[in-house]
Amino acid sequence: MGKLAYGIMGHLILMTTLVHGQLPHTGISTESGVLDGIYVQEHIPTKRVIPYSQLREADVIWSKRIWRTIDLKEKLNHPLYYPEEPVSDRMSLWDVIKYGALEEGSLTVYDLNGVDLDDQFRFPVKPTNGNLTDPTYLKKLKSMFSNEVVVQKLDENDEPMFDEDGNELYDTVMEEYVSTDIIRYELKEDWFFDKQKSVKDVRIIGISPVVYATNENGDILGTKNLFWLYFPECRYVFQNFFVYNRQNDARRISFDDLFWKRMFASYIHKETNVFDRTIDTYEDGVKALLESERIKKEMFQIEHDLWHL
Repeated sequence: MGKLAYGIMGHLILMTTLVHGQLPHTGISTESGVLDGIYVQEHIPTKRVIPYSQLREADVIWSKRIWRTIDLKEKLNHPLYYPEEPVSDRMSLWDVIKYGALEEGSLTVYDLNGVDLDDQFRFPVKPTNGNLTDPTYLKKLKSMFSNEVVVQKLDENDEPMFDEDGNELYDTVMEEYVSTDIIRYELKEDWFFDKQKSVKDVRIIGISPVVYATNENGDILGTKNLFWLYFPECRYVFQNFFVYNRQNDARRISFDDLFWKRMFASYIHKETNVFDRTIDTYEDGVKALLESERIKKEMFQIEHDLWHL
């Protein structure tokens, strides 16, 4: 009787998934309805966010805001970068962000509005009339995930088009960024010491994808932040997508778990300062890395010295 009950329950879970649409990475193919595995993956796709512990201003006796860079070329950060194309049970962090913002509509994108490194969440991309199907809003939102590319105009025979003077004609199109275009992520986070619990802790405030900035010819001019996302809002999306586990496929974690457990490699590129400047404005090369390590070491030592403040 017990086995029958479990069999019926599993069948109902499977049918519910097929009827109501695919949950993020359940292992069931949306196109064919085939279960690509030996069981329905329901733990992570239905996982709830672990809430932050209660924090009062009176309990915070020390805090520091820093900005951190996650370089996707680092081996430890590969689970954020791969797979380049979504597979049956995994997708990259960039594809998760696109899913949350463009398909599910649960993520709010914050525009830089022409201001470099504006991470204060001042310019949310939202419809002015509250209509999520407004064409102007959708065009603006999609442009945040795309890049203007100059391409040659072609006729119906795919032949180049020319003007009356014999000059080639070009047109500007929007080309959507893909996972391989993202070179790193930047985090904005607050470190603090909670005297009520006697612990030093951290809360991620924002996350921003970074790509190469190019000119019309495709030459790389530098890097640019695409937009900022409010991380506490992202957690409700990140919690339901699998991250690759090198040791055990049956014990994968979510992207929210990855950030919660600090399972990534990074370096500090800015700390709060009177000039509001980044490290690369006054140091470069090895000196910039040493300055980053100095800030990191200072934050480590402050935990041991707090009781002497």
